Amino acid sequence: MDQAVQSTDAERYEALRVEPSRRRSFLRFLGRYPIFFLAFGPPLLRSGAIDATRGRIDFWSVFQVCLIASIALRAIYRLASAESILIPRQIRSILRFALFLGLLFLASAAYSPSRRVSLAYSVAYFLTFACIVEFIVDVYWTPPNWLQCLFHLRFIALLLLALDFIVLPFDSKLVLEYMEGSGLHFGGGTVGPVPLICPMIAIISAYTFLHSLESKSRSAFFLLVGLAGTLVAQSRGCELALLLSLSILTLGWAKTGKRSGYIFISGLLASVLLFAVFMGAFGGGRIWNAFNKGQSTESIETASGRTEMWQFVLDYCLKHPQGMGYVAGFRMFFREYRATGLTLDPTHIGNAHNSHLQVLADAGWLALVIYLILLTRIVRMAWRFANRRFYLGFVPDGVLREPLECLLCMLIFCLGLGMSSAGFSVPLQVAFYWQNIIVALILGISANVILACRARSVDSAN
Repeated sequence: MDQAVQSTDAERYEALRVEPSRRRSFLRFLGRYPIFFLAFGPPLLRSGAIDATRGRIDFWSVFQVCLIASIALRAIYRLASAESILIPRQIRSILRFALFLGLLFLASAAYSPSRRVSLAYSVAYFLTFACIVEFIVDVYWTPPNWLQCLFHLRFIALLLLALDFIVLPFDSKLVLEYMEGSGLHFGGGTVGPVPLICPMIAIISAYTFLHSLESKSRSAFFLLVGLAGTLVAQSRGCELALLLSLSILTLGWAKTGKRSGYIFISGLLASVLLFAVFMGAFGGGRIWNAFNKGQSTESIETASGRTEMWQFVLDYCLKHPQGMGYVAGFRMFFREYRATGLTLDPTHIGNAHNSHLQVLADAGWLALVIYLILLTRIVRMAWRFANRRFYLGFVPDGVLREPLECLLCMLIFCLGLGMSSAGFSVPLQVAFYWQNIIVALILGISANVILACRARSVDSAN
């Protein structure tokens, strides 16, 4: 029996070494791994959000749900018909936390002010969960070209960005948003969220540029596209999250050798000097106003009104530890919220504008604890397996480590932007699916790393 298991591990390890050299065209890749269809969202060609809490839906809502459901049902069918489902123990424990979190969301429908909506969003959560599990099981047996996964994700982001520009002259309201005090923002609306897709383009391109994983000119061009789109979106949270991710990415690259370290230190000093020149030329006040999009002091202090929403969530959940009900709870209760000096209109706020506090509002303190544990374990696993020293002696250096490092930076961006956006924890939003695809890729690569460790142990024993 032990010999059979060892033989099976060795065969899977050989697949791990051979499969990454294979490349598929974009359409064939989507057909082979349909979970990447979720990265499209899909685009919703409408201005504004449909209030599902009042039973209002449209064609695009039906189209979105049908597409996601079809992908999930395929995943469920493949899981049900699989001869065996093998998932490493470390990853199974993470999936259990995700499953338990979903059960808490489902249970919150019992006290939600709109039970049908909370139940519907809970179903959407479990459909996404099924897609992740099926992907992990699939790639454990037949791993894809992980670097190609990143390139295809970037291509999807570029397609969404192109769609934003195509839609712009026909109906600018779909992709432009007017913010009082700072003018028009090219946010992408429900077509292609620029504050998400452009930083993703920038992170992938920056990584491939620094590690010479594609043509330097190609990666540099896409990096500039991503940075320009991020600036045009005019989102402070997006800019800060991207700065954090690129800093970690660049610091990791600087550790790869003395030459990289010298370049990093030189670039850092040049950046400090350049910033000092800008401060002297334009003045600190003008730069501060530009960064804050010309907003008033009151708006800056309340993070554009976000702190008022967060205070409401904390006050409510201190009195009701179980939360308000998945997604629908905050939307319904915050409409009734009135406070002296409130700087925003509660009737137009649909979520908590913070992914972590959104989970707290949805299903209470226990859900928030589970969510934080889940994210911590994923980041910890990715950080450990992306460690260069971990790979010495048992796996080809760039096959798994390089994509995993890039994905870790992308996940850190999601967590950073999640401090000012709730889209990462609300189903049927593009940000929710991007974060889940990133998590699925991290867990899939981690499963392959664990497999490689087992195969190495078998070889050592023999």
